[in-house]
Amino acid sequence: MASFGAAISEHPDAAFAVGEVVGAVVESVGEAPDIAFLFVSGHDVDAVGEIATAVRALLRPGVLAGCTAVGVIGNDYEAEEAPAISLWAGRVGRAEAVRLETVRAPEGTAVVGMPDDAADGSRTLVLLTEPFSFPVDSLTKASNHQYPHLRIVGGVASADGGPGANRLILDGALHTDGAVGVLLPAGLGELTVVSQGCRPVGEPYIVTDSEANLVRGLGMRPALERLSELVDDADEETKVLMARGLHVGIVVDESAGEFRRGDFLVRGILGADHGGGAIRIGDRAPIGTTLQFHVRDAETATEDLESLLRVVDADAALVFTCNGRGHRLFGEADHDARRVSDAVGGGPVAGMFCAGEIGPVGGENHVHGFTASTLFVFG
Repeated sequence: MASFGAAISEHPDAAFAVGEVVGAVVESVGEAPDIAFLFVSGHDVDAVGEIATAVRALLRPGVLAGCTAVGVIGNDYEAEEAPAISLWAGRVGRAEAVRLETVRAPEGTAVVGMPDDAADGSRTLVLLTEPFSFPVDSLTKASNHQYPHLRIVGGVASADGGPGANRLILDGALHTDGAVGVLLPAGLGELTVVSQGCRPVGEPYIVTDSEANLVRGLGMRPALERLSELVDDADEETKVLMARGLHVGIVVDESAGEFRRGDFLVRGILGADHGGGAIRIGDRAPIGTTLQFHVRDAETATEDLESLLRVVDADAALVFTCNGRGHRLFGEADHDARRVSDAVGGGPVAGMFCAGEIGPVGGENHVHGFTASTLFVFG
C-alpha cells in the first residue's frame, strides 16, 4: 500500500464529494493515516465544519488540518473558483497538530502556540493562516531567529470575503482566526521549492541610502534615477512587462560572486517619492544590501518552475500557489498542478490557491506573492 494518497471532487453536493475523495484516499493509503490535509473551495462556509467532521470520521487521520480557498488542487488538476474538495493523506510517523494564536503583550502582539519540538533538529511546519487576524510575515521573520532549522511552508486562506469568511480546520475544531498546521516528524525526507516566477533586468546595485522599506539611494544615486535609466534602456518587450508591474529582488546571500535568478527574494514596488527620488518596496532593504529590478510574465514563471522541478525526485507533494497564477496568468488550465504532478511521477498532489504563499528562500522563511511554494515528500 502506498505511503501517500490524494483525490479531488467537484461534485456540488458536499456529502457526495466527501465520499468520493475519502474513498479514493483510503484505497491508496488505507484508514487512519498519520496526517491529512483538506482544502475546500466554493462550498457554503457553514458546510465546512460538516465536511471536516465527515472526513475525520471516515478517514480517521492522526492529525487533520485544512482551510478554505478560492480554488483547490488535486493531482494534476486545478479547480479554480468552483465548488471542490481536495484531500491528501500520508503515513509519515508521528506528527503534531499546531494551533497558533495572537495575544496582546506589553511589547505588542505576540504569537503563541509554537511547539517546543519546533526547535529540535531540522523540522518542517506546514502552516495555514487566516488572512486578517494572523501576522504571518512577522512570524516567519521571527522564526528565522528563534527556530533557525525550522522550515515553514504553506499558504494564506483565500476564500472570497472579508474577516470571518475563511475557516481553518484542525482535527475536530473549526477556527475563524489565527493559524493551524502540522509539524512533521524529524527525519522525514522532504524538499521545499519556491518558484517566484521573476527574472532580473538591468544591473544589480548596492543600496546606499535607505530607511525601513524606503530605498533612497542605489549605487550612490537616487533610486528613481536608476529606475528611469533602466526603463529608457529597456527593449520594447521589457517595457511592456515593466508597465504591467515592476518588482525588486533583494539578494539573500551576499557572499555569492554573481547573482542569478533564485538568488533574490522578490518583493513588489509599492510606490515612489518623486520629490526625494526614492522608491518604497514590500520589505526592508538595509544599506549595503544588493538590489536588482525584476519583471514577471507567464513565460518566465513557467521557465522558473520547470527549471526548479528538474532536480526533484519525490513521491508526493503539497502545492500552495498564488491566486494570481492559474488560468489568469498562464491562459491555460492546470499549469502548476500538471508540472508538479509530473515531478512526482503522477504521485499524489494536493493544495490550494492562496492569498500569500509561505516558503523558504536562501535558507530563511518568507511570505511571498505570485509564487508557487511546494513541499515534496519521499515515502
